[in-house]
Amino acid sequence: MKKQHLTWVLAVAAGVVTMPVTAQHEERAAERPQSHEPSRPRANQGHIPAAPVARTDRTLPGRPEVDERHRINSTPHVNHNEWYGHDRPDDPRFHLDHPFAHGRFAHFGPNYRYSVVRIDPSLRRLWLPGGFFFEVAPFDWALAAEWCWNCGDDFVIYEDSDHPGWYLLYNAMTGAYVHVQYMGT
Repeated sequence: MKKQHLTWVLAVAAGVVTMPVTAQHEERAAERPQSHEPSRPRANQGHIPAAPVARTDRTLPGRPEVDERHRINSTPHVNHNEWYGHDRPDDPRFHLDHPFAHGRFAHFGPNYRYSVVRIDPSLRRLWLPGGFFFEVAPFDWALAAEWCWNCGDDFVIYEDSDHPGWYLLYNAMTGAYVHVQYMGT
């Protein structure tokens, strides 16, 4: 009888010890997307936008184009497939002595959606699958600091056609974008 009682006590103890681990594993599994299909974008009327068009008249001074459809919004974003808030081509903040110093990132454009596998806010750096990493421009970090970096395949990289050496990181859930530099792998 004592052997059965000891076995029962050990079984209950083992269940109590493993229950939190099992529950934690189930919580993490519930947080992960159940399929590999990218989530549907919320911004830009549910569509990933085409790449921004390079401005042909680079002599025009002025401010970034402002979205006035529903309200004035100067935050860099995409709405109705229009890129708003993009800085002018001659903005000195974008001058790089050595554009593409770490090489070129080849997998950009609306056909590529990325999740962020690691973020270092103190360095403004983010890593994509495959070890590719980017650094957010210091003047754009305030726009991106509060983004949900681990929410799924919500990011698209575009080559910045107005600022050589820069890329645009587009957030498919918010519609906002920031300037990033490719830092290599």
